[in-house]
Amino acid sequence: MTTNLLSAKPTKRPVFPFSAIVGQEEMKLALMLNVIDPKIGGVMIMGDRGTGKSTTIRALTDLLPEIEVVADDPFNSHPQDADLQSDEVRERVRQNQTLPVIKKQVTMIDLPLGATEDRVCGTIDIEKALSEGVKAFEPGLLAKANRGILYIDEVNLLDDHLVDVLLDSAASGWNTVEREGISIRHPAKFVLVGSGNPEEGELRPQLLDRFGMHAEIRTVKEPKLRVQIVEQRTEFDQEPRKFLADYDPQQSEIQSRLVKAMDLLKSVTISLELRLNISQVCSELDVDGLRGDIVTNRAAKAIAALEARTEVTVDDIKRVITLCLRHRLRKDPLESIDSGYKVQKVFRQVFGITEE
Repeated sequence: MTTNLLSAKPTKRPVFPFSAIVGQEEMKLALMLNVIDPKIGGVMIMGDRGTGKSTTIRALTDLLPEIEVVADDPFNSHPQDADLQSDEVRERVRQNQTLPVIKKQVTMIDLPLGATEDRVCGTIDIEKALSEGVKAFEPGLLAKANRGILYIDEVNLLDDHLVDVLLDSAASGWNTVEREGISIRHPAKFVLVGSGNPEEGELRPQLLDRFGMHAEIRTVKEPKLRVQIVEQRTEFDQEPRKFLADYDPQQSEIQSRLVKAMDLLKSVTISLELRLNISQVCSELDVDGLRGDIVTNRAAKAIAALEARTEVTVDDIKRVITLCLRHRLRKDPLESIDSGYKVQKVFRQVFGITEE
């Protein structure tokens, strides 16, 4: 008997499981914390080529639970949360219209290096707007990325102006397109993930500071781990469905932890003493502005939520403070980014922790 492949139910393309990724703990932690609290401000991942940056980001996106969206809306609008709705959806809510709702996988948008500002932000059809009196808007990548993850590979090769636009949208949660007196805005809340290779140049300190966290990854040197990574990849390529089935329990456990952490986050507290110490560390490291203080507080709360706790500990701060501050110490574009030694040294002094 022959099987009609065309009538078979389509299945989504297999994605290498997040729980199977060996090493790169710094990157994995930074990504999970940004998913729990997108207000951390995204993560910049710098490291060698071929270290699994894009594989890890796709794996995490695939792991996330489905979200509810308004079915016929191009901006992935939330059915209930007005802050995550386009103007059209808000208007329909005001008119008491019934919104068609569907569940959808969280979107990961891969920004191509040659993308133009129009492609990223969207375009307004002026001719149609003037002749028909309607705001004819062609949504861009920021519209598709709303409530998802926007990934920019080789962000250090992207035009500074475009990086600025992306960072502004990520920080404000809105994208505004203006042309010839016509203005359109839509929600653009996403986790911004940038990656790059330090050999191809660093980002300017002013732009780097706008990323909430900075993770460094290196090629695995341990021969046994390298063999394990190669074997896993071979197994996955040969029998992806079987490989995914083997990791299903671990995947479900991580997904459950992330969902619980998102719900628990608003209940997590951090004592005044710990907040004062965080600010003292930032002050002694001569970190410009207050972004370092804010991000460290948010990240510490997110890691406490990830571990199902409602109170931040000194150990939580220790685990995230390097990720949050190391890229804010550079004043000179030619200076290299701190490996973490300076941040941890001042952290130990301020928090009164003796050398391990």
